[in-house]
Amino acid sequence: MSLRAGQVAAVLVVGIVGVLIPGLQPQLLGALASEGRLSVAALGGLASAELLAMGLAAAAAGFVLPAGRLRRIAAVALVGAGTLDLATPLLAAGGIFAARIGAGLGEGLLIWIAIGFIVRTSRPERWSGIYLALQTLTQFALASSIGFYAAGSHAGFTALGVVTLAAVAVVRWLPDAYAPLAADAAARGMPSSRGLFALAGVLLYLAFIVSVWVYVEPLGLEHGLSEHSVHLIAPLSLAMQVLGAGAATLLSGRLPARPTIIVVGLINLGLLAVMAAPPSAAAFVAATAVFGFLWLFVMPFQVPAVIAADPSRRAAVLIGGAQLVGSSLGPLLAGFLTSEAGVVPVLWFGATCLVGGVLVLGMAAQVRG
Repeated sequence: MSLRAGQVAAVLVVGIVGVLIPGLQPQLLGALASEGRLSVAALGGLASAELLAMGLAAAAAGFVLPAGRLRRIAAVALVGAGTLDLATPLLAAGGIFAARIGAGLGEGLLIWIAIGFIVRTSRPERWSGIYLALQTLTQFALASSIGFYAAGSHAGFTALGVVTLAAVAVVRWLPDAYAPLAADAAARGMPSSRGLFALAGVLLYLAFIVSVWVYVEPLGLEHGLSEHSVHLIAPLSLAMQVLGAGAATLLSGRLPARPTIIVVGLINLGLLAVMAAPPSAAAFVAATAVFGFLWLFVMPFQVPAVIAADPSRRAAVLIGGAQLVGSSLGPLLAGFLTSEAGVVPVLWFGATCLVGGVLVLGMAAQVRG
């Protein structure tokens, strides 16, 4: 698929806006809790509900929406999500849940538009890496701006809403339709069983990543790390995530997807072992930094793996949805394993999801004879 530079830029802007909230949830939802708007216990459910809404919308759009009228779809999604962002801090607890679920549906549509472009390119892993790097940089910039200049939930959600609504300005440069994924009629229906199998691997892999990430700071404190050391984890990991996405972009087409996913999975198992019994505080922080690098490094390689499993690329269109559903369900299920005794069992849950995800992706992407 060939798009002009302005069209590509507009697609990336829309997709980045759609995925801003996962990087801002700790700040924005934490502000709601500190202000007494929501209980601390409700925050996890609210974060999972919005991510799940995003994932379901991104996945459902691949089935029910045509790859046309993209400008209208993007405009409605941006205006809807932006308006709900502005309304969120003005609502009571029940209204906040409804607003964030509604915003998640709009955000999922924006992600679907970006993924639809990526899977239609000749180098999807390269464009996936570019998208991941740009979204992480944008999340970092907006999170820093909110931290410095927009204290409180009202200012934070207002900043997010203004950015989302401002993105309507690029809609005019969006392509109004994408080329069909394949010429055969089969591409219009469900992905193949092998493609769905590969998507299950993507879901499991993201359940591993996010379930471990959500509990990494409590885990560090449990191992006796100082608060200073624990506070280094998030910014260092974020910087390493950007480097990981950049490395994946540079190495796309040079590394085979299936072996890369397997090798990265083995390294991650080693990192989980270090996190479970770190020899020192420095080793724990270093392990989380490498974890952050591999997080975004490996995700672009999931795209060609899913395409190998389903060459029609119908399954690949649903990758964003599978990633978001895994990101929401992973921490939700891992939370049942935590107790007063500690959060180390979360690492066992993460390791199980990691092994399952790598095995499923490896088998699904295996070259058929």
